[in-house]
Amino acid sequence: MNASRIALVTGANQGLGRALVEGLAARTEPDGLVLLTGRDQRRVTDAAREVAQLPGTRGRVQGRVLDVTDVDAIAQLAEELRLKYGGVDVVISNAVARLLPGESQAERADELIDVSNTATHAILRSFGPVLRPGGRLLVVASSLGTLGHLTPRLRHLFDGADLDQVEYAVESWRTAIHNNTAQEAGWPLWLNVPSKVAQVAAVRAVAAIRRERDLTAGTLIASVCPGMVDTATSRPWFTDFSQARPPSEAARAVLDVVFAEHADPALYGELIRFGKALDWHGGTPPVEQDRMLKP
Repeated sequence: MNASRIALVTGANQGLGRALVEGLAARTEPDGLVLLTGRDQRRVTDAAREVAQLPGTRGRVQGRVLDVTDVDAIAQLAEELRLKYGGVDVVISNAVARLLPGESQAERADELIDVSNTATHAILRSFGPVLRPGGRLLVVASSLGTLGHLTPRLRHLFDGADLDQVEYAVESWRTAIHNNTAQEAGWPLWLNVPSKVAQVAAVRAVAAIRRERDLTAGTLIASVCPGMVDTATSRPWFTDFSQARPPSEAARAVLDVVFAEHADPALYGELIRFGKALDWHGGTPPVEQDRMLKP
């Protein structure tokens, strides 16, 4: 894919999301459009103006308020782009809820699930059908999104599941958190683990249905891991940031997937890290993070 005509990034007014917008705008033709979205009108407007004024920007950049927890708003935006442009070429789902180690995971569970999971499901359902041939629909996840990071008794909930089943598993997890039965059921204390696994499972579910048609059209749907990124969201969780990269560098690996000339069948529907697919069944439960969160 040499250039994107219509692109959209969620959670894009700062950090990795903004870096992705900058990269898209720099590599998009002048008649292209990159939508920088976020929840706060002022921040979105300011960020879009600043990116548009960067020396390397070629395509148009517009700010657009989008609360990804509003599934109706996601559907409306997808329909708007279908009617106005005939669809969209690049969608990068990047919005995250910022959690701090000292905060109660249970008290923040609804927000994290709504931003990371409910929104992912809505984006896949709404933007998948309006993704134009040769397009890219990417969900930013992490290497924690592989199935092995869950205890074996939970893995069947996501392995080979369709999107409805993934949604059901996520809501069952949410209910268990509210009922104080999540740990008994085997769910990790660290919310980020089941959330990322569910994101990757949702992508796999949609990709399983679309694979043959998409690969024929040169279209790619996948989840992506940008590696450790030095942002305000991630920094409080780690003591060693020697391997972390600034957002501008971390965005390059994701943008390489966006602008690849061909959709690689080996990457289709997979969790991609630095150009390679991670083993869906790999990983081990994150004992250390759970230990950090125990009272």
